Amino acid sequence: MRLEILNVLRNAAGSYCSGEEIAKKLGVSRTAVWKHIKELRAAGYEIVSHSRSGYVLKDTPDRLLAPEIEAGLSTKVIGCHVESHDSIDSTNLEAKRIAAKDAPEGTVVVAEEQVGGRGRLERPFFSPKGKGIWFSVILRPNFLPQEAPKCTLLAAVAVARAMKECGLTPGIKWPNDILYKGKKLVGILTEMSAEIDAIKYIVIGMGINVNIAAEDFPDDLKDIATSLCIMKGEKITRVKFLQSVLRSMDDLYEKVQLCGFAPIFDEWRRYTITLGEEVRVIGVRSGEEYIGRAADIDADGALLVDVQCSDGSTERRRVVAGDVSIRNAAQSK
Repeated sequence: MRLEILNVLRNAAGSYCSGEEIAKKLGVSRTAVWKHIKELRAAGYEIVSHSRSGYVLKDTPDRLLAPEIEAGLSTKVIGCHVESHDSIDSTNLEAKRIAAKDAPEGTVVVAEEQVGGRGRLERPFFSPKGKGIWFSVILRPNFLPQEAPKCTLLAAVAVARAMKECGLTPGIKWPNDILYKGKKLVGILTEMSAEIDAIKYIVIGMGINVNIAAEDFPDDLKDIATSLCIMKGEKITRVKFLQSVLRSMDDLYEKVQLCGFAPIFDEWRRYTITLGEEVRVIGVRSGEEYIGRAADIDADGALLVDVQCSDGSTERRRVVAGDVSIRNAAQSK
């Protein structure tokens, strides 16, 4: 009901709507309208009332609320349903819970705060309240399970697009880290439930540092993390940025379903800061570590690294997983 009232006020385009008029349009009592208006105000909406004229919407909060995210989103799949939370253990955990109960494809779970957010290898993920965008997207694609890891590159490209629209220069480090001056802006974690030849669902979780000031980062992150507002020099409207990411994801996902991942990889190459650089690779196997030059990614999204051998020849190695760092960190945009 609150969403319907908001839509009536938005459609009024700054003009007053009487409580009686709203009640008649929605088929409820004027008392019900008043109660919902009161709840909307408590949520941060600036709704001005006048005894003779009614209500007018003056301003909306920069809070990650479902009605705000859905308003004007106009996507085909991603964001078909938005589930917003003030505080949650982890958006990925919640997305997996509801995906297992047949939540529709494109459902977005978003939170103002995560108290149990996790990244790769179960590392804790810093998710302060009201300072970032912490969300997960449920997909039910028609491709095979082995294609699922490529979704992390899709997600990175979607954020890069949104940054570009915001006037910022994105730089993706393989496979999906987005950096600024060598510091991390975004974390992406893709998880899947599947059978041998069919995907039940994919959950893409993303954490975007938006309005976190340098002094807000804990000591263990000050030297390795940054935020969009630090990069831009001013605060970013979180709802608009999230909408931009979701629109880009929707467009890229449609391309994948029709044409495969090749177009996404081509776009990833335009944003990457890894290719052509000297990198250090620490493999998933104990003791596996080497230095080489990042040459390209292959059709599976694996990083191809050219390594100089002792006899002067070059060996091309394929990196599917592991930690890859750019040796000249100053070139990380």
